[in-house]
Amino acid sequence: MTELLAVRLVVVDDHPTFRIGMAALLSSIAGFDVVGEAANQEQAVQVVLDTHPDVVIMDLNLGAGSGVDATREILRRAPGIGILVVTMTGDDHAVFTAIRAGARGYLLKGAEPADIERSIRAVAGGGMVLGPEVAGVASSYLTGARAATGGPFQELTEREREVLELVARGHDNASIAQVLVLTPKTVRNYVYAIFGKLGVNDRAALVVKAREAGIGVDGRA
Repeated sequence: MTELLAVRLVVVDDHPTFRIGMAALLSSIAGFDVVGEAANQEQAVQVVLDTHPDVVIMDLNLGAGSGVDATREILRRAPGIGILVVTMTGDDHAVFTAIRAGARGYLLKGAEPADIERSIRAVAGGGMVLGPEVAGVASSYLTGARAATGGPFQELTEREREVLELVARGHDNASIAQVLVLTPKTVRNYVYAIFGKLGVNDRAALVVKAREAGIGVDGRA
């Protein structure tokens, strides 16, 4: 009988207690091989490129960096890798941005070990898995939201579009920064760039223009 190859894993989390604990848990499961760990966005990309895992366990808030941006960069440079988000936040914006970035799974911290194991195996096999706490949120976005490459305002980058969606839903820069794991200054720069591209002079006009195009209406983009 041919022995099945172990699923190679990298764990990314800026909290050492959780990261070490997760790595120890996964290492104890037959058929799993933890080949690397990372504490921030830059480390995550480098460790993944060095170790070529099958699945990355990705936190979204990495302190000095973003798990969403790390996911984008990893998949840009190694598109075959599965990303399973395991994080504290299960709100609709966090789920949406992670899925848009290419994550194939999303669990909340506190998930049972058996659920984590099943999710990793599903993602490693090319499937998509969502924890019960976020499944409804993600399903509504997947079925109702426009694709990132479709819809109005094609001149905007993907990140600018995410910012616009949140502005149109009434979020201020501070809350947008928290959702997208950016600094308020970075969000402000994105907003000003959107002003220029869409030909508006203030936030109120931007909200009107976005909603007229169907962005931010009924929670959809």
